[in-house]
Amino acid sequence: MVKKGKLIINLDEVIGNINPNIYGHFAEHIGELIYPGIWVGEDSKIPNIEGIRKDLVEALKKIRPPVIRWPGGCFADAYHWMDGIGPREERPIRVSFWGDEETNQFGTDEFLKFCSMVGAEPYICLNVGSGSPEEARSWVEYCNYSGNSYYAQLRAKNGHPEPYRVKYWGVGNENWGCGGCFTPREYASEYRRFANFIKGFCVPFSEWGKIELIACGHTEREWNRILMESLRDYLYLVDHLSIHYYFHAYGGDIKFSDEDYFNLLLSIQQLEYHIWQAITVVDHFAEQRKNIGIVVDEWGVWYPEANLKSKFRQQNTLRDAILAASVLNLFNRYCRKVVMANISQLVNVLQALFLTEGSKLIVTPTYHVFDMYKYHMANDALKAEISSPIIKEPPSPPKPFFVSIPLRKLKPLAALDASVSINRERKELVITLVNRSLDEEVETEILLRGDREMEDGRKIILTASDVREFNDFDAPERVKPSEETIRARDKGFVYMAPPHSVNTLIVKLK
Repeated sequence: MVKKGKLIINLDEVIGNINPNIYGHFAEHIGELIYPGIWVGEDSKIPNIEGIRKDLVEALKKIRPPVIRWPGGCFADAYHWMDGIGPREERPIRVSFWGDEETNQFGTDEFLKFCSMVGAEPYICLNVGSGSPEEARSWVEYCNYSGNSYYAQLRAKNGHPEPYRVKYWGVGNENWGCGGCFTPREYASEYRRFANFIKGFCVPFSEWGKIELIACGHTEREWNRILMESLRDYLYLVDHLSIHYYFHAYGGDIKFSDEDYFNLLLSIQQLEYHIWQAITVVDHFAEQRKNIGIVVDEWGVWYPEANLKSKFRQQNTLRDAILAASVLNLFNRYCRKVVMANISQLVNVLQALFLTEGSKLIVTPTYHVFDMYKYHMANDALKAEISSPIIKEPPSPPKPFFVSIPLRKLKPLAALDASVSINRERKELVITLVNRSLDEEVETEILLRGDREMEDGRKIILTASDVREFNDFDAPERVKPSEETIRARDKGFVYMAPPHSVNTLIVKLK
């Protein structure tokens, strides 16, 4: 018997605008991400543009990266930016947070050059753990000041007379842990000091441009509550609150059971719960005075294979693509408050979009998801009602990673997951539909509620013979999308969603 589902799209019910930064990326100095994932040097035999991998630039531009976070991660709170500027042959070699030797060949100017090449906004994470407000302010001045100050002249001397005008600045990283083991009150005190000297009373706004500061939050509600309470009188210094979430365990990267697959997808509810808690806290304290956004600036799957010995490299299967698509659907549905997210990480590390081996570069199934979801960028998210077959009941007793969710809130895993948006011209719908069933297609009736009608469009489908399939250097296109036309008429159409698939449906409106 064919499984059936339904997706009803409400044209007149806008959730909010989808900030393109939801589809952001993260590049930390860890493992082989920077060297040789991004930087190979100008004298390398690997084709490069001023030392940056040419193949990476070309592939990354295709998915229109909106923002890239750098230099960490835990690396950030042990990094001193002055080590990474000036003549590269004079830069010091330091022992990094991760215990390896950091050559500092890829520093501020190289990172900002990379962002410019691929068309992304830079997001710089400041050193709070071992740094100082003076160091942080100087870094902002180096990047953004257009006058004749010491750091502006130093930037010009290093080849960039015009200011970079970096907009996004994170005030530390995981300062409850690797970033200094602060209590929330201690971090609030540090945040006030740093933020005051970056965008406080006497900061030359006209020279530095409009900058936005991201405070370090936690998935623990009490941490966020105490932090926001401590900053209650200084909310003019807070633009966003960040949280991190990694999907741990549930089997290995390529060897996992069906049960592991279902539990991984069920745990997306854990991330949603943390987002909801963070929203509740910031909205309570900000009230009507300020709209503080939520930034999920580290998220992704972290398998046991990714560790210091392996340089944090793991394989990336179709399962990871299905998870990524479901998470991006979640962010779209929460776009009223989630204003940025950065998958961890860009190249060679954790849930990477790219893997390199010498002069070779391949894209992972997760890369294809970001390519398929770019059509949502800057659209208005629409309310969609979905009914779907259930493919997995919540575990009983609950798995360890579900314990912070009240059991009454843990929902069964539905086969279908979706998000829907409409473009600015109100002439095109973008539907991203995930069928998470392992072995059954779902006949999905897609209906439009409103005074418009549908016309033909196109569909992009990412699937494979098995959810455990992945791309490697011997078979770099084992998992890749295909594209076909859609026949849509009047108020809807029926779509057969293949098992374990990610589907982008783009239809015209009349």
